[in-house]
Amino acid sequence: MLDMLVVGGGYVGLAAAVAVKQAAPHLKIEVVEAAPETVWQKDERASAIIAAASRMLEVLGVWNEIQFEAQPISSMIVTDSRTSDPMRPVFLTFDGTIEEGRPFAHMVPNVAMVRALRGACERLGITIRHGLSATGFETGSSKTVVTFSDASTTETRLLVACDGVRSKLRDMAGIRTVSWDYGQSGIVVTVAHERPHEGVAEEHFLPSGPFAILPLTNNRSSLVWTERSDEAERLVASDDLVFEEELQRRFGHKLGELTVVGERRAFPLGLTLARAFVAPRFALAGDAAHGIHPISGQGLNLGFKDVAALAETVVEADRLGLDIGALNVLERYQSWRRFDTFRMGVTTDVLNRLFSNDVTPIRIARDFGLGVVERLPALKNYFIGQAAGKTGQDGPKLLAGQVI
Repeated sequence: MLDMLVVGGGYVGLAAAVAVKQAAPHLKIEVVEAAPETVWQKDERASAIIAAASRMLEVLGVWNEIQFEAQPISSMIVTDSRTSDPMRPVFLTFDGTIEEGRPFAHMVPNVAMVRALRGACERLGITIRHGLSATGFETGSSKTVVTFSDASTTETRLLVACDGVRSKLRDMAGIRTVSWDYGQSGIVVTVAHERPHEGVAEEHFLPSGPFAILPLTNNRSSLVWTERSDEAERLVASDDLVFEEELQRRFGHKLGELTVVGERRAFPLGLTLARAFVAPRFALAGDAAHGIHPISGQGLNLGFKDVAALAETVVEADRLGLDIGALNVLERYQSWRRFDTFRMGVTTDVLNRLFSNDVTPIRIARDFGLGVVERLPALKNYFIGQAAGKTGQDGPKLLAGQVI
């Protein structure tokens, strides 16, 4: 029988397995992933990794491998304008450094992250099984029996669902969600440009939604381009000339000629918050627990915060001789994460509604608010600290760079 079974082999699921196994090597842990083994190697996307998450990855022994492909974000600028405006006035700027030698975030290719975490699983003896999806589970007093798509079964003391925002395991557990669709899609694409970006990230608020330019290594940038869903589908399906012309209108010419690198894809945007994060012998983590708008770049980092809290909950319970799958043990994890997740979900929802429009009185009010923040250094420092994942003394140890 396993001690912990993780369903979902993305970065959150892998990090959860590594974090627990590293701190409690005697526990038997396995990861099951529905996709074939090589699919992760084709992911061309990149993600923002905040300082707290990079600290955790350092403790897990994988950051040294990842950082060679990571691009530090040296600063960030925020503008608010219309697509047709010839100039985009900067209303807010952030210095990207939160302490000597540590920026508030890095941009990391997803492939580099998954590769490093899979390597850690191999070193720690964590088995990763591919091509299997969970079709059901039954929870008893001392174990959960999980059934898979090949009719095989596995017994585990704790089942951790990291199977995405449309989590089937969450539905099987009877956990309801609060959710709605924004009618927007995020176009994700990587571009190469002539001039160096100097590590500057940009968030352009346009009437259709935010247009984020996030720096990557080798004179490239990752774009998260929000449009109405019907317009996003039209743009993704359009020919290269039309797509690149629309892209240039939003990106501008400051970095010279642009070249689209790799595939362009659109993802529907919405808000999904699980009403509970745990049930007997069951825990949600990552997108299975929460899916938020990318306006703040915090989606993946919420998942890493889940990992830090869940790992500490499980490991400390094990050291005390407690049942790691017991509901009263898992409730500590839920209390740690649910409020923070709800707060971030509400924040991103309000920001998206506030900035994804062209209503003049609202535009005047929000630009005034951005200007006020720009003129208050203490408030700016607070916001950048929150964006970097700054935690108090009661926060999970991994996020502070401490071993469990």
